[in-house]
Amino acid sequence: MELRVFTEPQQGATYDDLLDVALEAESLGFGAFFRSDHYLSMGGPGLPGPSDAWVTLAGLARDTSTIRLGTMMTSATFRHPGPLAITVAGVDQMSGGRVELGIGAGWFEAEHTRYGIPFPSTAERFDRFEEQLAIITGLWATPADGSGRFTHDGTHYQVTDSPGLPKPAQARPPLLVGGLGKKRTPAIAAAYADEFNLPFVDEETTAAQFARVRAACEANGRSPDAMVYSNALVLCVGADEAELDQRAAAIGRDKAELRANGLAGTPAEVLDKIGRYAALGSQRLYLQVLDLSDLDHLRLVASDVMPHL
Repeated sequence: MELRVFTEPQQGATYDDLLDVALEAESLGFGAFFRSDHYLSMGGPGLPGPSDAWVTLAGLARDTSTIRLGTMMTSATFRHPGPLAITVAGVDQMSGGRVELGIGAGWFEAEHTRYGIPFPSTAERFDRFEEQLAIITGLWATPADGSGRFTHDGTHYQVTDSPGLPKPAQARPPLLVGGLGKKRTPAIAAAYADEFNLPFVDEETTAAQFARVRAACEANGRSPDAMVYSNALVLCVGADEAELDQRAAAIGRDKAELRANGLAGTPAEVLDKIGRYAALGSQRLYLQVLDLSDLDHLRLVASDVMPHL
């Protein structure tokens, strides 16, 4: 089981706040640093204001050395697929090949209306999302030597004779897709994703959705074991009950609720829950770190949880 750090900077974080967490996560041996892609807070003051995910990752690409970097999840409503493919390729080059693209259809209507971003129906958002994946992967796969061009004649996007440049440093940055849809989401993941992620769900839901994705892979002629399966869970660990109380209070959450729905408790409790998710096929956990000032939280996980995995 690999542990990764996942942050929600729209709740209020400067670039330097994120850099501090990313550097600490890198030094402690976490597998990756991910951030959300939102332009509006969903709780709390949201100060100092929204920051763009890919601008942030470009900075981190140069200010970190080894840790992998990614989004959970970039909203397909925010960017056209061609420019997004160029952006991700550029940041991947800047990082020396450490970038991963988590991408979804988009869901938070308020941030669209407040920043002038169109917000189509659910069906259209998924149609656009699927076309974006076809275009992004098609552009990255187009030969760099000019021997081929990429064209896509879709319902929502048309791309004509594109050279597909620039290229990422990796042959293809890993693509993450996630969600709870029972049919279309597993089918899209099976067609395009390297990793399937489930955000903030229990063990029963995890088992059922992983099974759907595995079945979709088989239906698509793909080995289900070629997919990486992962979960995202809010993190709240304390060396003892007093420390757990402090950390739960700092993020405005009830520790009993966190124990039930997140990755919370003492290191021993957390290890037990990680083991249960691993038994369901989860290979990575994205630890949602909400108090970005508490670097000791990460240090506790690194010293008392990670060595036992």
